[in-house]
Amino acid sequence: MTQTENPLFDMAGRLFGDLCHPKDLADAETGRWPDAAWSAVEAAGLPGALIPEDAGGFGASPVEAFSVLRAAGEHALPLPLGETMLAGLLLAKAGIAIPSGPISVPSADQAALKRSDGRWTLAGSLRHVPWGRHVKTVVAVADFEERPYVVLISTDGMAPDCADNVAREPRDSFTIDLALKDGEIAPSEFSRLDLRAMGAAMRTQQIAGALSKVIAMSVRYAEERVQFGRPIGKFQSIQQSLAVLATQTEAANAAADLAAEAVTDEGVEALAIGCAKVRCGEAAGLGSAIAHQIHGAFGFTHEHSLHFYTRRLLSWRDEFGNETEWSTRIGQAMIKGGPDRLWYGITDIGASR
Repeated sequence: MTQTENPLFDMAGRLFGDLCHPKDLADAETGRWPDAAWSAVEAAGLPGALIPEDAGGFGASPVEAFSVLRAAGEHALPLPLGETMLAGLLLAKAGIAIPSGPISVPSADQAALKRSDGRWTLAGSLRHVPWGRHVKTVVAVADFEERPYVVLISTDGMAPDCADNVAREPRDSFTIDLALKDGEIAPSEFSRLDLRAMGAAMRTQQIAGALSKVIAMSVRYAEERVQFGRPIGKFQSIQQSLAVLATQTEAANAAADLAAEAVTDEGVEALAIGCAKVRCGEAAGLGSAIAHQIHGAFGFTHEHSLHFYTRRLLSWRDEFGNETEWSTRIGQAMIKGGPDRLWYGITDIGASR
């Protein structure tokens, strides 16, 4: 299914277009929570796109649900929509009640799950939690005796260690030492690697969407900006740059499609998502540089909207595993398979799609 054939993508795009004007994006960067925008997104039911119907969600396929995040990236939506979608899926599959409001998942954690006298405890740190200061709930996956568990963590009243990424999106950390209550922990269908991979799949969608916006802005600017008596888009060097930007955008969209199709009811194909994240990360870096070259000095000003997308591209590139991390994982998997499996190891990635 292409994005143009997906009514959920179209609906989300129209909604996000109304919510993400430059002033709205600038206001979000001041640290203000966009409450009206979240209410509109929640009213549309989008946080439940990945949740099965019998658990109160949309019951959309992962491909359809992830298209919402493609639209979110295209409009630089300043909300933890993807994180809430993933958290809802984890909780629903584990049979844990899904709380209302925005929910986040950590990009990294160092938390130890223990059980003593029939009671569960979780201690350590949750790092790089998207929008941590604005959410009251974080969902993580922790291991106990080599088995993964979904853990629902209430951060209401906790003081986060606040930090921002390059796009000035909150990426906070929490130090925790919790006694877990009934209904806050359950065995998980998903491993910690699965969660990291699904987070990476989420970022591939946003990168692909943002690059689609960036190339549209670049083409429009090249058509409108006149130098030496003609639009700069008539110059061969600019045409070449636009052609390279177009190839990077299409590569990122194809990779994002692969990542979305690697999340199924049967499980998560982490290596396929890793390949997609590597390719999207490369496209994010190259695409951002080319777009700023085309726009010239004007594109570097705060008044121009280009930076809302390029700063997000450079931030999302690193989150839930950058190119180095995923390339290392893929390489280790190839080595583990041995020389006789090398070719099949490469060609089988994503073949189930």
